[in-house]
Amino acid sequence: MEKKGSFKSGFISIIGRPNVGKSTLLNKILSEKVAIVSDKPQTTRNRITGIKNLDNAQLIFVDTPGIHKARSNLNRHMVDVSFKAFRDSDLILLLTDEREGIGKGDRYIMSYLEKRDIPCFLLINKIDLLKADQLLSLIDVYSRDYTFSEIMPVSAATGEGVDSLLRMIVQYLPDGPRYFHEEMVTDQPERFVIAELIREKVIDSTREEVPYSVAVVIEEEGIREGSSRDILVVDAVIYVEKDSQKGIIIGKGGEMLKGIGKRAREEIVRRLGSKVYLNLWVKVKKDWRKDDKALKELGIM
Repeated sequence: MEKKGSFKSGFISIIGRPNVGKSTLLNKILSEKVAIVSDKPQTTRNRITGIKNLDNAQLIFVDTPGIHKARSNLNRHMVDVSFKAFRDSDLILLLTDEREGIGKGDRYIMSYLEKRDIPCFLLINKIDLLKADQLLSLIDVYSRDYTFSEIMPVSAATGEGVDSLLRMIVQYLPDGPRYFHEEMVTDQPERFVIAELIREKVIDSTREEVPYSVAVVIEEEGIREGSSRDILVVDAVIYVEKDSQKGIIIGKGGEMLKGIGKRAREEIVRRLGSKVYLNLWVKVKKDWRKDDKALKELGIM
């Protein structure tokens, strides 16, 4: 039971396989977009922090890359980020959207969880698409294979079950301080946010291998004083691995790049609330996903 007048705080990692809705859930919890979202797996590459301030608690959520079988230096780094995040957590949320029981990916994650003495909730996502008997069957299957602190159905898309989840999280967190100012929603620097929003628009606009071969670096960012209103000027480079990918992103007559820039600028304006002038270039950095030095130069490692 929570003591009257006590204040709770802690770090909560959202983990799971790629593309199960972790970023969507984080954005829904915060009622604000802090993590980019795509229907393509492995969109999240870095640890994304979201801060939920309640009257009696501060919940610091950590969205992590999907845990998967890594085949490149980039993918190994992403998986390492995820495992490190939940080792440093006060509570773990394992999100799944399996329909037919426990898959190999979830079993792999659960084998690591068994070695950690950290409370873990299983969140069964997409309950808006499940019938009651399907949900009960899934809860029974998971309960037999792993002892979760709580098993809770949620819908990352609609927000169903999120309020109950927040109340339950508070019960499990220790008494603690307010780590961040109560007006903060994320601790991500502005440059990171802008780069991610640009990358999101590239991912949405491309297919096959191209989305996974893209990295975005903000080279310059600053305020240009205007006659009536200051303008945020951003110079960004979209890096790809092959010349053919560069051609795809630029498009015929530069139309693809113009469209990406337009949509990214509109999203940045909504997020930052200031007028933005966005300059985009596309450059090739051959096989950067396989090169630790390149990953560091691109700010990923």
